[in-house]
Amino acid sequence: MGSIRLLSSRGTLFMDFRFQGQRCREYTALTDTPANRKRLQKALESIEAQIAAGTFDYAKTFPGSKFKGRTTAPPEAVVAGAGLPASAPTESPPPLAARTPTFAEYTKQWMAEHQVEWRRSHIKILNSTLKGHLVPRFGETKVGCITKAEVMAFRADLAALPGRAKATMSNKRINGILAPLRQILDDASEAFGFVSPIANLKPLKIRKADVQPFALDEVQRLLATVRPDYRDYFTVRFFTGLRTGECHGLKWKYVDFENRLILIRETFVLGEDEYTKTDSSQRDIQMTQVVYEALKRQHAATSRLSPYVFCNSECMPLDNKNFSDRVWYPILRHLDLPKRRPYQMRHTAATLWLASGEAPEWIARQLGHASTEMLFRVYSRFVPNLTRRDGSAIDRLLATRFSSGQGESPGAQDGAPQQAHSQVGANEAVPEKPVPLRMAPLSTRHKSATAANADSATDAAFSAFRASLPGESPGQLAA
Repeated sequence: MGSIRLLSSRGTLFMDFRFQGQRCREYTALTDTPANRKRLQKALESIEAQIAAGTFDYAKTFPGSKFKGRTTAPPEAVVAGAGLPASAPTESPPPLAARTPTFAEYTKQWMAEHQVEWRRSHIKILNSTLKGHLVPRFGETKVGCITKAEVMAFRADLAALPGRAKATMSNKRINGILAPLRQILDDASEAFGFVSPIANLKPLKIRKADVQPFALDEVQRLLATVRPDYRDYFTVRFFTGLRTGECHGLKWKYVDFENRLILIRETFVLGEDEYTKTDSSQRDIQMTQVVYEALKRQHAATSRLSPYVFCNSECMPLDNKNFSDRVWYPILRHLDLPKRRPYQMRHTAATLWLASGEAPEWIARQLGHASTEMLFRVYSRFVPNLTRRDGSAIDRLLATRFSSGQGESPGAQDGAPQQAHSQVGANEAVPEKPVPLRMAPLSTRHKSATAANADSATDAAFSAFRASLPGESPGQLAA
């Protein structure tokens, strides 16, 4: 693929491409502006299309170039005009593109070459997308003859199809179908020397999904109402932040009661145990007291029946759809709580940790995030004290540093100690030391695995409702 580059010594743009196995550079007098880059990019795409079709005439396109002797193409193939080629013909596919394999044939080869790079769950999803949408639409078309207009029409047809939860297919789902098509055409264009028709096609915009965590009193209502055989499952999900696949795929060999750790090493996706979502998802989650007690009860109920912590009546991992339809959504309706996905239990854990004052770095590790960036971007608005948007922090700082309406006292010039006055009530004591400006009372200590339960702020926040929960000993989860 050629490119438009900047000649730094002159501040002008030039084309950099390959023709007949040699690198060619054609310089222009155009300055580096977005409009000029767009103009040259269109010209370069036309040139590469003509090169791929075998119709490019160097001398007629660049008559003043030192490389003009390289062409052997028929003169009628070249279109003049201000030293730049016109758009390549689109009425019929170029000869080289017509000699490429069909989309269905190339897709088989593409899958065979790349599937070693992918997880089994990704291969299943990809095969479903190919068989359900892409091959039926483009299977008999030469892969080099697929046009942008055909792809745009395909995208429009997808948008009219019914969605899983809405009347029409979502933009996210449409992008998920077009993503492998883009990859296939990109790889085919490099292999056969044509320009991908959707190289510059941008994905559809996806509306940002809002998180809807539960309040602590709502969590307590859910735990008090849910079926006894699912109470420990709810407790673990609400207070560990486990993803659905991580919880359903959790095995007893990854539960360390001695050190009070849950080792996340696998996830359960599409009926199979898989590697975790990302490398940072490989983590050790510290148990709070309520989680420790829930897992102890669950161990007594299922450890002899299945290697999985939470299993159905057949001793296999829970099915998320079955759980959602038969347990999750019915209890939300029963308690008149707004409908939301089970994944909100993970969001709830994050907001409860933040509200209880746990260190953001520790929370990010518990959730399996590589950094705290996502933590603050997604969850901080649910904890007003975390960001102190009421201005109280700066008020307290200034009140301890400055006297009311006064500047620096004369005594300070002589090195005498200065009395700090604050704008507090008459009956309030003046702090001896300035209160530091901070975002939240964050714990920065590194907790050991065994001591985490004893001094965790989260344990203190949850201890109030632990005694109020029903104490039935849960049995095996029913599917």
